[in-house]
Amino acid sequence: MTNQPCFAALHVSLEKTTICVMLLDGTILREVVVTTDPNAIATCLAVDQERLERIGLEAGPLSEWLVRGLADHGITAVLMETRQVRAALSAMIVKTDRKDARGMAHLLRMGWFRPVHVKTMDAREQRTMLSARSTLMARLKDIENCVRGLLRGFGLRLPLLLRGRWDAGVREAVAGHPSLLQILDPLLTARRVLREQLILLDKRVRDAARVDRVCRRLMTTPGVGAIVAMTFRAAVDQPDRFRSSKKVGACFGLTPRKYQSGETNRDGACHRACDSP
Repeated sequence: MTNQPCFAALHVSLEKTTICVMLLDGTILREVVVTTDPNAIATCLAVDQERLERIGLEAGPLSEWLVRGLADHGITAVLMETRQVRAALSAMIVKTDRKDARGMAHLLRMGWFRPVHVKTMDAREQRTMLSARSTLMARLKDIENCVRGLLRGFGLRLPLLLRGRWDAGVREAVAGHPSLLQILDPLLTARRVLREQLILLDKRVRDAARVDRVCRRLMTTPGVGAIVAMTFRAAVDQPDRFRSSKKVGACFGLTPRKYQSGETNRDGACHRACDSP
């Protein structure tokens, strides 16, 4: 038993990480709970590091940070595809962090998991910029829709306005309602600040796309601008991880669902399930 390779599964939560180290035959070597920190996890795994065949954790918000932190300690960890892990663990009636870590350890030792690509720092930063931009745009639209909805209660309907004219259009519409202007003024102020920050962030995104060699090449395609180019660039990240161009569409869910059983054989719509965290 002592000569068997072992497998370590990390069940990560915001504060604590449950670690299960399992031998090849399924025997649990040890189970511990440590702080969710690469240094603490590396210290715990150092005891069995020479025998560790594989270390895995489910892909999630903290996963890439932990994988990079463990790599600094000379420990290679693999990200496990989330939907597959959840499907495998869904058979358990009682769900606890310890049982989840045990189930993931079984998946690691049997090889029944699909690894997820860990993005490079450049791709992660690009994706973060795009997400921040998208968040500002969504909040800006939320405020505008909220103001439109509030004005409808007074029989006021705003026409379609340019973003630069939107604030003035609202003030003109409520000019005969001083109390209504006082109520909406905080929303208009918040919208103005959001719009200013959105303009700044949008410029940073577009400037970053213009200096990126791959984005510049993608933008030579008709209809592809800076946002689309950077989105595709950040999503693909490293093209050499795909054996062929056909695999790119499959990775991002642009392939039809398939159901075949007995005499039944049908294709469905694109599942749109992405493997990239």
